[in-house]
Amino acid sequence: MRRRIELADPAIEGSKQPYHEAEGKKPKEAERIVGRCIDSSRRLAREALWTVLVELRQRQHDVVGCGLLLASGRPLPGNLHAILASHAFIHAAEGEMFRDVLVRASEHFSLPVTGVRERDVLARAADATGRPASELQSRVAEMGRALGPPWRQDEKLAALAAWVVLAQA
Repeated sequence: MRRRIELADPAIEGSKQPYHEAEGKKPKEAERIVGRCIDSSRRLAREALWTVLVELRQRQHDVVGCGLLLASGRPLPGNLHAILASHAFIHAAEGEMFRDVLVRASEHFSLPVTGVRERDVLARAADATGRPASELQSRVAEMGRALGPPWRQDEKLAALAAWVVLAQA
């Protein structure tokens, strides 16, 4: 099953890039913008994950966990003001926010989350499955041909992360 889930509510201004939306705003307004977007994204993540879980269970599939691709960046500062002072931190914070809402949704349904750094996912999948990286790359390409386009890089990496989770189950 392949599905893209939306974690940003188009009805909420700035929900795709809440930290960008908050940039340049007064502190209280910035907190309100980011907080509203986080709350909305958490709700959307829970609803989307629930829909996926129901569909998979209807197809007689057991869900054993979630794989999550992690960034390789440096840690974020601990406060919103410091994040908004750096455009690089703004981008990093948005990525972290969307990863965090997925982790929280998974935990809400008692699903263990396995985080894998994006740059390490092929090596981790090869190690976890005991298969050569070249074989996994071929299998991912075969999956793409079977599923049809689009077969984007994020989907290929997600398939590798899923193998890590399944191999650990």
